[in-house]
Amino acid sequence: MAEKIHRYPCPSCSADLLYDARDACLTCPFCGRKEPIPQSADEVNERAFEQYLQISDKHLAVLYTNALEVKCNSCSATVTFAPPQVAGECPFCGSQIVAQPKAADPLVAPEGILPFSLNQQNADEALKKWLSTRWFAPNALKHLAYREGASGIYLPYWTFDAHATTFYEGERGEHYYVTEEFTQTDAQGNSVRRTRQVQKTRWYAAGGQVENWFDDLLVAATKSIATERLRTLEPWDLHSLKAYEPAFIAGFKAQRYEIELQAGFEIAKQQMVPSIENAIRQDIGGDEQRIHHYRSHYSGITFKHILLPVFLGAYRFRQKPYQVMINARTGLVQGERPYSFWKIFFFVLTLIIIIGLLIFLFSGKN
Repeated sequence: MAEKIHRYPCPSCSADLLYDARDACLTCPFCGRKEPIPQSADEVNERAFEQYLQISDKHLAVLYTNALEVKCNSCSATVTFAPPQVAGECPFCGSQIVAQPKAADPLVAPEGILPFSLNQQNADEALKKWLSTRWFAPNALKHLAYREGASGIYLPYWTFDAHATTFYEGERGEHYYVTEEFTQTDAQGNSVRRTRQVQKTRWYAAGGQVENWFDDLLVAATKSIATERLRTLEPWDLHSLKAYEPAFIAGFKAQRYEIELQAGFEIAKQQMVPSIENAIRQDIGGDEQRIHHYRSHYSGITFKHILLPVFLGAYRFRQKPYQVMINARTGLVQGERPYSFWKIFFFVLTLIIIIGLLIFLFSGKN
């Protein structure tokens, strides 16, 4: 990748062409000239996990040759951008970035990318629509819609494929019923003897082996946004992944991965647990199952490093940062928001006054 020239001058006016999500072309922001992005013959292939555990220089590259990188002093997020883009405001915490940009460090080169389907106007409209339903949000949040607070950024992800062979030991529970007598007081106050069926369980030792195949387990490689919040942006149309091409990043920022490859696979293994335990329970059978312990062996592990597009806005309220995210493929908006005490106070006060007036008017008529 390093041999490519990752600057795209306009043939008409020599300004830098930027990626436009409306027609998936490189577009000049000054004269409007459009240039199609050459179709890459490369495929989005899986890479052998074991070969990359001992990462060497031949595995590393920068996102594009003239990439600059800056680290936010407030939240420590590292953002990559290319001139004429500037670092400006941190998209993760809203702080002004004052650190001096440096040449981007090499990283495991992305294998695939989902290009932006929404442009800035689409993002602003989605954000305004979402804000219209947040009645008690502070004004600091509402200002996002009027200063293009949601900026486009590519977030880093790993995907993993793996085959898991799991050996387990546990117990299988089988239900049976016994008749039990008990005393009950009837409607006349008399004690009467009755019977009922009571469920019991017999337990039998169980053990065995199960197989699971996992495809494209998605692991966010950023620490700047909570994983639980990123999950709310799913699903992603990973079947539309394109081979990585720097032209798709022209005009956008990107975050370098903060979770390394091996740590990413450890997270993927945690994602496998529910499926593995479900397979064990099905293999044990019976009416109930107990899993005492199990161990899994993973083979055929492959991975991809991919970039997914998000519009991300950040603002501060009472010195605490809050984030609003937009899936730049679907337009889904997810965000954090505090509640404005004064807005709620005046709303409740207004309700009390209206109710009081209604009671007064009704009492006067009577």
